[in-house]
Amino acid sequence: METTDAFAGLECVACGAVADVEAATHRCPECGGHLDPRYDYDAVSLDRDELASRPFDSLWRYEEVLPFPREAAVTTNEGATPLIDCPTLADELGVERVLLKDDGRNPTGATADRGQTVAVTAANLHGASDVALPSTGNGGQSAAAYAGRAGLESHVFLPARSGFTNKAMVNVHGGDMNVVGGRYADAVRAFEEAMAEYDGDGGGENDDGEEWYSLAPFETPFRREGQKTLGYELVEQLEWTVPDAVVVPTGSGVELAGLYKAATELLELGLVDETPALYAAQAAGCAPITEAFEAGRDAHEPVEYPDTICGDIEVPDPAASTHVLEAIRETDGGAISTDDHEILESAVTVAQHEGLEVAPSPAAAVSGAWELAERGAFDGDETVVLLNTATGNKEADVLRSHLMGQGV
Repeated sequence: METTDAFAGLECVACGAVADVEAATHRCPECGGHLDPRYDYDAVSLDRDELASRPFDSLWRYEEVLPFPREAAVTTNEGATPLIDCPTLADELGVERVLLKDDGRNPTGATADRGQTVAVTAANLHGASDVALPSTGNGGQSAAAYAGRAGLESHVFLPARSGFTNKAMVNVHGGDMNVVGGRYADAVRAFEEAMAEYDGDGGGENDDGEEWYSLAPFETPFRREGQKTLGYELVEQLEWTVPDAVVVPTGSGVELAGLYKAATELLELGLVDETPALYAAQAAGCAPITEAFEAGRDAHEPVEYPDTICGDIEVPDPAASTHVLEAIRETDGGAISTDDHEILESAVTVAQHEGLEVAPSPAAAVSGAWELAERGAFDGDETVVLLNTATGNKEADVLRSHLMGQGV
């Protein structure tokens, strides 16, 4: 398998065992824990001048800190999304500067493309014929797109409440869409039942010789590797100045975990000398990370009855809550939750005052930042980055319905 020079294998975050990427595709062969790609940072030749000489065209411009080289990538030039000043939001939050990292401008309209380009590349290099995952929506659409580009079959398990666009585009990309009654937890169970028919570490073959390869968040070690490029882009776009805070809409937590890894790598490589405070923003109707943070726990307790319009971040039992909680605590960040009305109002406000289209779920980052400001989390001289994980037109009907409910 073709890997980058500095890539040193997969390390188990639970027991510390190191596995070869060709032998272990998903879980630790020793204890079953999550695996995390590791690098020999002394072997990474990457500095500010080198990056300045490269076109800002794709997340694969950071291939030295990714497991696979750009020439092997299944890519549609994802990443390299704009970082946009929002002066009206800055005034309303009472801070010096607010910027929106608009990852809704990725090829399928969502930040999920960052993770799927790396994860599907891994599946392709591992010789998989089929990929499979449960998804709240955007990740499934993205997986189907990248699988189609790689010539792989995709099997996506979506809850019935997923948006029409996500469902439609899974089929348009040639994916096998499995709509499961209920919510995300029901889709996860259906996915697990389907995967139980196959052998192997995260995949295998059935009697027909079909091979499935899991792209579930944190089950594959590679999705957060793609997501970490957000952190590299942010500091480079800010001319190597680290923002004071980054507010991240959080469901599974893969984006936040990726940003934390980027922060530690940027320090290790000497490209920056500090880390931003990372904040997880959730909907009050499904906020297991926020509840665990506020209670001082190291892991979440599953939400028994999730209830929020923000389906893309409605993940009641996030698989890697310990990693997310570590990330926000180690960076002196935090977790915040706001109710659906505040979240939808935030999406509308951004559209009307800044001209930017933010989907309902990522608007939790905007309403979360407002709540943080009201609680006195900011002094007034901060640079705050808000992550938009999906374009607003994916769920325009939800935002329009909210306006109609206000008599607009």
